[in-house]
Amino acid sequence: MSTTPAEAEIKTDRKLPVLVREADHPRSKLAVFDQRRPLQLDCGVALSPFQVAYQTYGTLNDDRSNAVLVCHALTGDQHVANVHPVTGKGGWWDIMIGPGRPIDTDRYFVVCSNVVGGCMGSSGPSSTNPLTSEPYGLDFPVITIKDMVRAQTMLLDHLGIDSLFAVVGGSMGGMQVLEWCASYPERVFSALPIATAPRHSAQNIAFHEVGRQAVMADPEWRNGRYFVEGTSPRRGLSVARMGAHITYLSDTALHRKFGRRFQDRDNPTFSFDADFEVESYLRYQGSTFVERFDANSYLYLTRAMDYFDLAGDHGGVLANAFRGTRTRFCVISFTSDWLFPSAESRAVVHALNAGGARVSFAEIESDKGHDAFLLDEPELFAIVRGFLDAAGRARGIVV
Repeated sequence: MSTTPAEAEIKTDRKLPVLVREADHPRSKLAVFDQRRPLQLDCGVALSPFQVAYQTYGTLNDDRSNAVLVCHALTGDQHVANVHPVTGKGGWWDIMIGPGRPIDTDRYFVVCSNVVGGCMGSSGPSSTNPLTSEPYGLDFPVITIKDMVRAQTMLLDHLGIDSLFAVVGGSMGGMQVLEWCASYPERVFSALPIATAPRHSAQNIAFHEVGRQAVMADPEWRNGRYFVEGTSPRRGLSVARMGAHITYLSDTALHRKFGRRFQDRDNPTFSFDADFEVESYLRYQGSTFVERFDANSYLYLTRAMDYFDLAGDHGGVLANAFRGTRTRFCVISFTSDWLFPSAESRAVVHALNAGGARVSFAEIESDKGHDAFLLDEPELFAIVRGFLDAAGRARGIVV
């Protein structure tokens, strides 16, 4: 027997009221697309109706030429430079975006949307299925990076923005940047793919599968129907986050932060408590993550990253994805990033060169691992600012 929307909200609200509310009624701007404007997905499904949650910063100029699209990573969302409504913390990239920052909101109109498949207001597995009045769960169609970008193009059309001054993003966000430049080169003046790759490696797919299995092995997952059944796979999602978080750091960073120091004690307890500081840190990362992220969204977004293969979409030749492009590129990697090593960025640069693109490449010396693009890295800030300044002068929006 089906339930009404009100009954479904009451049933799910007992366990995760914040995530349930954000899925359908986010505390951000919202673009809703009805049955007349479906989202055509790679899996063959026409998703309709659907919605995209987004935030904007700065002012769009008169000729609409200063728009910057920021694409978020796996566990990010649209709250890139404002206080997050769930955690109460600052935006995930507010050191990069804002007045006087490298992505200067006194100059640029910044747009950041929650990806389709996410859990902060864009349609995803925690959204209400209009056919059942219950959360989609695993009935939500599997999505790809290209699907995320298609939804973003529809959002920009909704905002009246035909051409982007820049598309910027790291990790999964960088994959979206590359997809933008391959699928809609005429709409992108400049691009900054950071700490990313043109395809997901076998090792990265393996890491993601371990995380997905952790979620699905939690008895509270209930085959993805935990919202309807009033449960929450917190333990499984927490373990998935702990495992993934290790891949975002480097051995040097972990040693510098924690070494082999004990947590609030001088000697081992000879138990399985969190004896070491690094254990306590990972448990904290896991426990806080489950308060702001949906377990099914974790499955969907990791799968989307796994499917990403830009060369495979262009006859097995990466250069074909960029041939003839007029977009200006700045590709950035970090020396200690073993999740998306510099070799992957160099492959993109080589393909861009083969395709005749205008491209610069910077490998930044850092011991902070993959997460370096989110942290205080002065060289990164200088490169981003310099690249956008030069592109802005070429575009005629920076004096």
